[in-house]
Amino acid sequence: MTSVIPAVAWSCLLLAAMVPAAHGATRVAAPAPPPAASPDAPERDPEALAALDRMGAALRALKQFSLTSDASTEIVLDDGQKVELDGVVTYKVRAPNQLFLELRSDRQLRQLFYDGKALSLYSPRLKYYAQVDGLSSTLGELVEDAASRYGIDMPLADMFLWGTDKAPKTAIRSALHIGGGTVDGEQTEQYAFKQDGVDWQLWVSKATSLPKKLVITSLDDPALPQYRAQLRWDIRTAVPATAFHFTPPADATRIKLVPVAVVLSDDGQEN
Repeated sequence: MTSVIPAVAWSCLLLAAMVPAAHGATRVAAPAPPPAASPDAPERDPEALAALDRMGAALRALKQFSLTSDASTEIVLDDGQKVELDGVVTYKVRAPNQLFLELRSDRQLRQLFYDGKALSLYSPRLKYYAQVDGLSSTLGELVEDAASRYGIDMPLADMFLWGTDKAPKTAIRSALHIGGGTVDGEQTEQYAFKQDGVDWQLWVSKATSLPKKLVITSLDDPALPQYRAQLRWDIRTAVPATAFHFTPPADATRIKLVPVAVVLSDDGQEN
């Protein structure tokens, strides 16, 4: 029998597993203090913006890759205390339209498969899975479609948008080049950006122009919770086609993924 679970609930399951830990030494050269920017004219360093363009071009040039990210998410409790939840995000990708995502922590394990036609979500420990088709054909469209239609927010999803006309570059109010540094023994350049409600920092590899580390600070909460991710890329090892195909185990139960419009409708009708 097929059970029903709201897409919002499944998205929460995905996000709850997306609570990884950043480790590995990161050394950043201390830059000279940047000049103060006028509140009426936030500084937008052309080099920092150009670095995003180079990163986008490098990401779009990848025909396939594997990515592992140790990440940590700070959760603010009702009394204002922050706790850190850790886990590992793993991607396997083949352009233009195949993707595997695993979100692993001590508490939860979730997997997402997209073979270019069907999107499959699986919880190996709970033995539940859901499948939908008819989603967009490219990965950039997929992450937006999954979020808007089913409330599924994939971690680091912006890496599928940089280098396209959907990159969130226009939302950036301030952009600074901080200076050089080292992440996992690799030479990087560090940048800092401001958007409404969010500050974020980015370390970009000098050799590949791929992102190596990301820190996002939410300004909407007085506790200023952060998300941190340290990224390790494998762009040489071939990713087999079998990585993107999901075959449900015999003991798994299929559940129905209901679109967000159905879940949030006040009158019970799909919006």
